[in-house]
Amino acid sequence: MTEYGRGYGSEPWHPEDPLYGDQGSSRGQEQQPQWDGQQAHRYPQQQADPYAQQHYNGGWDGAQGGQPPYDPYDPYGQQPPADPYGGTNPDYYAAPDAYPPQHRHPHQQGMQGQQGMQQQQQYQQPQHPQDPEPHYDEGTGTGDDWRADPGPREPEPEHAFFADHGDDDGRDDLDPREEGRGGRERRGKKNKKNKRRSGRACLVVTLFFAGAVGTVGYFGYDFIVSHLGSAPDYEGEGTGEVQVDIPENSTILQMGLALKRAGVVKSADAFSEAAIDSKKDKVLQPGTYSLRKRMSAASAIELMVDPKSRNGLTIREGLRSGDVYKLIDTKLHLKKGTTKGVAKTEATSLGLPSWAKSASKLKDPLEGFLYPSTYSVGEKAKPAAVLKQMVARANQVYETHDLEGKAQKLHLESPMQLLTVASLTQAEGKYKHDFDRVARVVYNRLKPDNTETYGLLDFDSTVNYARSQSTLDTGSVDDLRNFNDPYNTYKFKGLPPGPIGNPGEEAIRSAIDPAKGNWYYFVSINPEKTLFAETNEQHERNRRIYLKEQEKAKQ
Repeated sequence: MTEYGRGYGSEPWHPEDPLYGDQGSSRGQEQQPQWDGQQAHRYPQQQADPYAQQHYNGGWDGAQGGQPPYDPYDPYGQQPPADPYGGTNPDYYAAPDAYPPQHRHPHQQGMQGQQGMQQQQQYQQPQHPQDPEPHYDEGTGTGDDWRADPGPREPEPEHAFFADHGDDDGRDDLDPREEGRGGRERRGKKNKKNKRRSGRACLVVTLFFAGAVGTVGYFGYDFIVSHLGSAPDYEGEGTGEVQVDIPENSTILQMGLALKRAGVVKSADAFSEAAIDSKKDKVLQPGTYSLRKRMSAASAIELMVDPKSRNGLTIREGLRSGDVYKLIDTKLHLKKGTTKGVAKTEATSLGLPSWAKSASKLKDPLEGFLYPSTYSVGEKAKPAAVLKQMVARANQVYETHDLEGKAQKLHLESPMQLLTVASLTQAEGKYKHDFDRVARVVYNRLKPDNTETYGLLDFDSTVNYARSQSTLDTGSVDDLRNFNDPYNTYKFKGLPPGPIGNPGEEAIRSAIDPAKGNWYYFVSINPEKTLFAETNEQHERNRRIYLKEQEKAKQ
């Protein structure tokens, strides 16, 4: 029995159907009329179908009269024969005089007996008698009627890697109707091919992950060796001799790279590690060093911190430019006056700031810009290169202290005047602990309402600079009044045209931020004691103390 009836066909399902309720079986029901060539009118006569002629393409012809042959797939046609399993009517499909085979719709070709019943079981019918009658297009075989074969469900798209393009014959191997058509054999073949494809996919994935793991392992090992392992290094004190130039503002790593390029150390990392381990990374300075080749990093550092290894040129604080030129000539084994000539002719190309170039009446344009420090000077260095290195260092320090901004706050005309105050503080103050008060004395004497010196600085240091000398005996007052030089602060009020030396860090800071006080005079008794005075009377008393101390020192 099927889900929808006891016979080969389905029982009526609509209430308005004349056969609704009729079980189509002889069990407890009225015997169904047999086909005898005469039409049995069980329900109203139907209208003639204009398309009835040759409706089944070679089947029953309506023009021949009589009833159409029974179609087990048509629930509204002639009633089926009596149930062959329990009725008394003969089975005309099995009898010798059975009806000729019926022609199906194109989508039903090849369906046989029980296979057709199994196909019908897959179709969904309305489950309630009140459900509307489904639509079915007789011409196209489409619609929502249970007789329309929906066909096999369209498979989901398969990735091209796993797709099988070789043995697909368009038949569904899972369809029960294909059991007798070699379906099992084809399924077996496809299963084997699926296994082969799965094996290839697994192999590709395995090779991919193996390559990824190998790549990560290689680079990981290289990273560990380069960052966590010991850096390659030479052993011993090295041999030969080589000069290495370390540029300004070089880091420890950059120093190591310079030494590696010169063949001194084997790796920059070894040099950096040795400098940090020895805590000498802050001691190493830029400059020119005389080292040896193929040295261990530790040996190279020990030699670099030794003053003997540095081809250094030290410029002390307050030293005049003329004295700096002489030191450079001596260091480079040059003729006396060579560096002074270079400074005079190439001053504008050595990197001076714009506010320095605009100054006039300067005795030396580089005065104040040859910053006090220790510079590495190789044997083959040029005077211009050495001077340029000093000017660059001065510019760096002055920019750090913002000389231009600080000059405006102190009501000075230019940064050059601030640098001049710093040079006077450096020259007049013998000791750094007095610089703050000495700078204040300078600013107090520059005041226009000054009734002590009346705007005159009265510094011997400026006269000595003008005369290119250094002495305490600058002459009598009359001699000083008659010395007509812009650097003579006994005759000309205000600041001299420019610096009188190259001030250091402490003098520059004191000029920027002087101490507070009304001092106009000072005199140093000894290195530990300097006396400051607000009036000339106090100053004369302090001078007498100074003279007594000088007499004691002579005894």
